[in-house]
Amino acid sequence: MPEGRLGDSARAFVDWLAAAGQSVWQLLPLSVPDEAGSPYKSPSAFACSPALLEHPDAPVTDEEVAAFAEREGYWLDSWTSYGGDVRAQVRFDREWGALRDYAAERGVRLMGDVPIYVAPDGADERAWPAIFDTSAVAGVPPDAYAETGQLWGNPLYRWDVLEAQDYRWWVERLRRTFALFDLVRLDHFRGFAAYWAVPADEETAMNGTWEPGPGRALFDAATTELGPLPVLAEDLGDIDQPVLDLRDALGYPGMAVLQFGFEPGAAKDPGDSPHEVANLVEHQVVYTATHDNDTTVGWWADLPRKRRRTARRLGVDPDDPAWSLVELAWRSPAELAMTQAQDLLRLGSEARMNTPGVEGGWRWRMQPGALTERLATELRALTEETGRA
Repeated sequence: MPEGRLGDSARAFVDWLAAAGQSVWQLLPLSVPDEAGSPYKSPSAFACSPALLEHPDAPVTDEEVAAFAEREGYWLDSWTSYGGDVRAQVRFDREWGALRDYAAERGVRLMGDVPIYVAPDGADERAWPAIFDTSAVAGVPPDAYAETGQLWGNPLYRWDVLEAQDYRWWVERLRRTFALFDLVRLDHFRGFAAYWAVPADEETAMNGTWEPGPGRALFDAATTELGPLPVLAEDLGDIDQPVLDLRDALGYPGMAVLQFGFEPGAAKDPGDSPHEVANLVEHQVVYTATHDNDTTVGWWADLPRKRRRTARRLGVDPDDPAWSLVELAWRSPAELAMTQAQDLLRLGSEARMNTPGVEGGWRWRMQPGALTERLATELRALTEETGRA
């Protein structure tokens, strides 16, 4: 948002989405970011960022605090013991609830994002040390996009301890999440099948090992208490058959990213990538790109000539690659199609949100008035033409 917080620009964005015929707004995590600005390494898996408040000094009554503390009693002490302000959380719930109602009235559902890990030495690790393993840290192994892998540094879970507790911490985390959102993207879904554990003293992620995750037991426990989970599985990265089997057994849609279908190293065999246009399926969410990718304009500028020729044959216009990928996504069989605002606005690499493995980023903001009435009309026309309205 141009203002960097909830308020007029957030409501104006909802109005623009409705005018453009759009029905889902996906957001990055609302959690308190780390010092580098990343919301994926938050000191709390439950608290929302007070920096997003439209009215950070609005009065809060003792009755509101008491009601919030009763409803959110599982985690609130962990946050206040860490130094968090309960009144700021009350304000956030108030403002967020109003925005969610505003969106619902205009036919727009909100999709949240649940980072799989929490920050080291954060509120969660201090309050529940028994469920975290600090002898190794989180990351992902080397791949086509990172030669030494990605060393995230987050504490890992002791899944045996969580299992003995009927996954209570995770159930409460999901309960909190679904109190805020209509749909949820579950970050790094492959980590629930098996996760990459890197010894804590390593300087890169190269020397990690795959360790078994909890499998479907966690999701069965959550479903028993919370009912069916409207979850999107972020099944990107080093994916093997057990990850796909877990996703399919749970019935969750996975993700396809159109940029990946054209990139070198996207698949071991040509035509085998699940991200290629010809391989998209209905029970899936297709993206032009995600917050971890370059904008489509920036991506196209760096795409090798051979891949550009393939992309042109499949419908990518070299004079307007961003809108071409939006069209490909909207015309795909996937039941939900998503694009970054940066791609709608045809912005270059200067508008990239994040570069994995590199600190910084996370600071891009839309310019006021960037989403015009003309662009809304153009997107609505495409949405109606493709049967997605």
